[in-house]
Amino acid sequence: DTSMQTVYEDTLPDLAHRYSLGYYEIIRANPGVDVWLPGAGTKLLLPGRRILPAGPRTGLVVNLPEHRLYYYPKPRKGEQPVVITYPVSIGKMDWRTPLGDTRVIAKIKHPAWYPPESIRKEHAANGDPLPKVVGAGPDNPLGDFALRLAAGNGEYMIHGTNNPTAVGMAVTHGCIRMYPEDVAAVFALVPVGTPVRLINEPVKVAWVDGQLLLEAHPPVDEEGQSIEPDVQLLSQMLDQALGSNTAAINWDLARATLVAASGMPTLVGLAAEPDTPPAPAPQAAAGASQTSR
Repeated sequence: DTSMQTVYEDTLPDLAHRYSLGYYEIIRANPGVDVWLPGAGTKLLLPGRRILPAGPRTGLVVNLPEHRLYYYPKPRKGEQPVVITYPVSIGKMDWRTPLGDTRVIAKIKHPAWYPPESIRKEHAANGDPLPKVVGAGPDNPLGDFALRLAAGNGEYMIHGTNNPTAVGMAVTHGCIRMYPEDVAAVFALVPVGTPVRLINEPVKVAWVDGQLLLEAHPPVDEEGQSIEPDVQLLSQMLDQALGSNTAAINWDLARATLVAASGMPTLVGLAAEPDTPPAPAPQAAAGASQTSR
């Protein structure tokens, strides 16, 4: 993570774009800062650390509650694996981005947009009628590059945008929207046939060099409805991350991190001394702030 000071003309969406962050990502990292008028000299935190999602680290992974895409290019012989990550927008309520495994089936440069009848009806009802075809150009919401997915008979795409301010929100009709320069990079890197996993993983944990890290995002169900964070599931995930290791966990901080859902990885536990006896996570005794596990 890094920090910076704003100048008078800065806005949080502009800074999010400049530093490859999403709209809500920069806002949650800087609570209390005015989105459009942060003012000159305001110190901002720019998130730069992330816990990788669970599961196979191959191809493209889009974590919907995190509003973020991860790309794991196949390393050449002798190369170390790397990950490249970008903020994205996802489907809004009633137009959810589907979950599950799919793949890239086509790459399209300067795509035309053929809005389906359902979207045209929605726009007409809002006094914003759409034509049957929107050609390539500055008025095309798909931007200059698109990767078509097999999901939904090919109706879902990873594409650019003509409205970068909205990247990092749940605002699309199910597609995955990226900053123009980010989708251009993905378009160049990702071949047709690349596997894509669309996941709902609001809570991520990692055990790294004797440190137990927790990252939480606002949880939603499969319909996009906000739901309460699952404290019991958190306990199970921390256990799984620890494996055979023993750690002193600050459960009060872990719960607070889960509820705050800032998206910032937080240190919630440290490796315990070898002779420290493990103890179960407190169920009702919220007063005990640190417990070995």
